[in-house]
Amino acid sequence: MSDQNEYAQLSWRDGKIPVATQFDDPYFSLENGIAETAHVFLAGNDLPDRFAAGFHIAELGFGTGLNLLCAWKAWEDAGETTPLRYTSFEAFPMAPADIAQAQAAWPELADYAARFARAWDHGAGQLHCETLHAEIVTGDARETLPRWSGRADAWFLDGFSPAKNPELWGEALMAEVARHTAKAGSFATYTAAGHVRRALASGGFAVTRVKGYGRKRHMTRGSLESG
Repeated sequence: MSDQNEYAQLSWRDGKIPVATQFDDPYFSLENGIAETAHVFLAGNDLPDRFAAGFHIAELGFGTGLNLLCAWKAWEDAGETTPLRYTSFEAFPMAPADIAQAQAAWPELADYAARFARAWDHGAGQLHCETLHAEIVTGDARETLPRWSGRADAWFLDGFSPAKNPELWGEALMAEVARHTAKAGSFATYTAAGHVRRALASGGFAVTRVKGYGRKRHMTRGSLESG
């Protein structure tokens, strides 16, 4: 999947919360990462209510895999037995040992973390099992997403803060997100930055600012107006 030198460089808070050295930003909420994912990315895309056979989630920023684990659990909890399709774009993948350490912070997801570890082919970035078909695409999303042939029903836009990682929030990339969204597809993101909302609206999304998680006053969600 990646050479050792290409793995994300981390520091750790309390041995549990990884912080990206390059962006000086934690990978998940200091309050409750699972609750943040449920509020922002699942509820923000009206999931699990929209789940159906063949449903495809795409994501900018794989990080620790928390969003994948939460979506996978929600999929099975909803009674789905066919594979959830999940594609994530990640420029700086975490080393397997770091992912395992991060995922250990969520005992509620221990079963899914163990299944993830058993099934994930690190070299190819693939994970295939009965209820999940996932791919982690490494490299700069500005280059890899335009080459992707898929279309997602829901997008998790989960890069580091736009102020610290502006490359992942530019107008051209948001247009690619829209171009790779299925008809009536959606997105959700924790950020409410005006330039991000404008870029998504320019791409064709009906964009709404809504209540954020925890201390964050607002987040953004939307659906594709034409697809």
